This record gives sequence, structure tokens and C-alpha cells, in this order.
Amino acid sequence: MKKHIEFKKLVKINKKTFNKIVKWLFDWWGKKRGYSLEQMNCYVEHSLNEDKLPIIYGLFLDGEIIGMYQFVYSDFEIRPDIYPWLANVYIDEKYRGKGYGRNLLEQVKDTAQKDISFNELFLYTKHNGLYEKFGFEFVQDFDTFSKEPRIQRLYKMNLKKWE
Repeated sequence: MKKHIEFKKLVKINKKTFNKIVKWLFDWWGKKRGYSLEQMNCYVEHSLNEDKLPIIYGLFLDGEIIGMYQFVYSDFEIRPDIYPWLANVYIDEKYRGKGYGRNLLEQVKDTAQKDISFNELFLYTKHNGLYEKFGFEFVQDFDTFSKEPRIQRLYKMNLKKWE
């Protein structure tokens, strides 16, 4: 049976989708950083924007959210001079390794060019060799001053449209 995959900007979402996103982010990084569940709810609630940052995009399989990413102004506090960021790239654990991450990341450049008015997009990650496949260029390894992993990779994507 063929699965229906849909990708969309999240502005108004049902409670089930909202709660799943909150749980992903809370379990992934919220608890480690000392956030309460109420703070994560507030974070997600105020990220459901149509035409300003932060913006959340979701990947749906047969109507159920299985992945997401965001465009945000700040994802790395010690580098306030660079923005916007691609953040919270996430695929539900039970769907990893099945190509859905590729589906999600293939949307980044188009949605960024359409929905944010910047010439470049940044991200930081511990992954090596993944984001280059989707138009990101490695900038440098850098010290995050955080516990794990302390050294991460900074990437940049050129968003200028060529006419």
C-alpha cells in the first residue's frame, strides 16, 4: 500500500500533533537544558507562525507527523552575529533510516527561499557528510562550550535566488 507523504508549514495544528512536537523537543534537548514541559509548550506555541520567525515545518505520513524542522533567529547563543538558523531537524525514531529525513531536508532550500528573506541560512551539527548533500557548505569546526559534543560543525547555505 502506497503511503501518502505531505510536507507543510505548521500554523494551526491539532492537539495530537502539537503534543508530539513538544514531546520530541522536550525529550531531545529540553530536559537537558532544564526546561519544564510548560516552557516547551510555550516555545512550540510561539513557533507556529505564518510569516515571521520562528517557523516550524512538518513532515506527515498518512496524516501523522513524523518529522520537523524550524527556521529560527537564534540557535546558538554565543554567535548572535549569524542568523537565521535551521534548527530542530528531527525524524521520529521509528521512521529513521527509511529515507524520510531525505524527504524533509530536500524541502529546506525551497522553503527558506520562499518564507524567509535572508541571503543565507546556518546550522550547527555533530554530523559530518549529511548536510552537504542538501546544499549546505561546511564553514568550520568550532567550540560550542557545551558538554557534548563540545566541538561541532558550522554550515551555511546560500539562499540567493539566481535570475
